[in-house]
Amino acid sequence: MELRHLRYFVAVAQRKGFREAARFLHVSQPAISKTLTQLEQELGVKLFARSGRSIRLTPQGEVFYEETQRTLQQAQRAAEASQRAARGEIGTLTIGFCSVATYGFLPRIVRQYKELLPGVRLHFREMNPPQQETAFSQGDIDLGITRPPFSKTLARDIAFKTIFREPLVVAVPEDHRCAGKRIKVEDLSGEAFILLQRDGAPIIYDAILGMCQQHGFAPKVAYEADSLHSVFTLVAAGQGIALVPGCALNLRAEGVRFLRLQADEFRVDLVLAWLRNTDSAVLQPFVRLVEKERKAIRENSRRALGVACA
Repeated sequence: MELRHLRYFVAVAQRKGFREAARFLHVSQPAISKTLTQLEQELGVKLFARSGRSIRLTPQGEVFYEETQRTLQQAQRAAEASQRAARGEIGTLTIGFCSVATYGFLPRIVRQYKELLPGVRLHFREMNPPQQETAFSQGDIDLGITRPPFSKTLARDIAFKTIFREPLVVAVPEDHRCAGKRIKVEDLSGEAFILLQRDGAPIIYDAILGMCQQHGFAPKVAYEADSLHSVFTLVAAGQGIALVPGCALNLRAEGVRFLRLQADEFRVDLVLAWLRNTDSAVLQPFVRLVEKERKAIRENSRRALGVACA
């Protein structure tokens, strides 16, 4: 049974004749008659009672007509939905994101996106960069707001755009002995370090160790924390200092103040990433919105950095 059979049936039922249905459908009358005969044979019931040129629905034909109307309406809705999805008007977009790094701009992007495409359902999954790599590999996310570099295997399949590049800043207890606004890396050699665990922030972890080694010392690691909230709790408690990405300034950190490094050379990227071969029509509008907002995002990041480290 095909939708064509159902459309022919409805046309004959509504116009009460094969000739009228043929004119309406622009199909030959014998073709309609043959199709509906096949339909009756397939169903094993008589749908029409025929008397000369007069035709009417049988009781079972009446029941079939009501159900056929629903089927054709649903088929039309399905066709319209698929066309809207192809235009990017409806669908689902799943986004992995590093929460602290996106506080300053993601809500604004989401509002703009929903105004543009209210029919698209957004799903958000808070993930660190290694978790996003796994999610991309398993097809669990469409977009990621994350940090490169990517593994060699995934790098071939990933497209990305840099949102902004941010420095590392030094988080110290508010009563720390340093009186200035800047501090040299080598001046931290006697400090206890509080690091984010490497499995959640490998780029930053390795950068801190490398930076210290370049300045002639190995950091004395007092704690490895699993979140920036935990890092700041320990810093505020006087348990050490921490080197954190500039985005950490998005958090409220009572009892903590921030210093800039001198020389301030290291930068860590935050990027918007997606699989190159994706055919999702709802993805590119999000990418375009982020591109449109990049300048404002960078300016706001610089402004927040200047205020926090003043």
